[in-house]
Amino acid sequence: MAAPSSLGLLQVQSFTAAKCRPVSASQRAVFAVRASAASAATKDAVLRPFRENRALKIISGLQNFDRSNVASVVTAADKGGATHVDIACDQDLVKLALKLTNLPICVSSVDPSAFQSAVEAGAQMIEIGNYDSFYEEGIEFSSEQILNLTRETRKMFPDITLSVTVPHTLSLPDQTRLAELLEEEGADIIQTEGGKCSSPTKPGVLGLIEKATPTLAAAYSISRAVSIPVMCASGLSSVTAPMAITAGAAGVGVGSAINKLNDVVAMIAEVRSIAEALGTASRTVSEDLRTVHH
Repeated sequence: MAAPSSLGLLQVQSFTAAKCRPVSASQRAVFAVRASAASAATKDAVLRPFRENRALKIISGLQNFDRSNVASVVTAADKGGATHVDIACDQDLVKLALKLTNLPICVSSVDPSAFQSAVEAGAQMIEIGNYDSFYEEGIEFSSEQILNLTRETRKMFPDITLSVTVPHTLSLPDQTRLAELLEEEGADIIQTEGGKCSSPTKPGVLGLIEKATPTLAAAYSISRAVSIPVMCASGLSSVTAPMAITAGAAGVGVGSAINKLNDVVAMIAEVRSIAEALGTASRTVSEDLRTVHH
């Protein structure tokens, strides 16, 4: 399959420094310390649900620029008990989301330069991933491409929380190795995927478990190879979200189970169902860990 032709053309925009009155070295140092402290506090708040094994990120879609649908997804995440919301990398969508929720807003893209305006608009987390729409176009991403995107993004944004998705198109050993390299490059979170490659043969609960198997397997393997949090995403539901936590994930990402619904009330109900299932699972894991330690 073809590699993304646009990746080689990505150019980081240059920004002209705004004219201002000269400041002393001591003033610049104070500003830097304050900015660093603010960034650290924001990052800690974004990562806290992962440390508590209860992160729930609701995903509207990397190429979903439908303001009405994005607004419904953000509202559902906010009212349903999610901890994060993930939207397309667009400053206007970020501004829209900020009016609807206080949850940390993540923006997804495969173009590092696109993150700048979204971060300036208020996004607190960035994600290299949500590749599903590219797979539909016959485009896949190699380990080398993902690593290069991560290096470029981390260089541009050294302090912001960075999540990187490991493509399910790689073999499981290659996914695990890529995750290890991404941790070395400064990724804060590894996200798994796999729902698109799964074709359930059974209806009901059995089908839901079948659909989640690839991403659950990736979460299990990767969580044992890295020290940073793993977010299990793609093909999950209220049935399989608890399985992700048990497998070793620190949180789950849910997209189509929410954003494909046509009614915001139904979206809220589904988010709440997953949040409740996830809460039960995270408490069980915490209790198990306490038992092991004692």
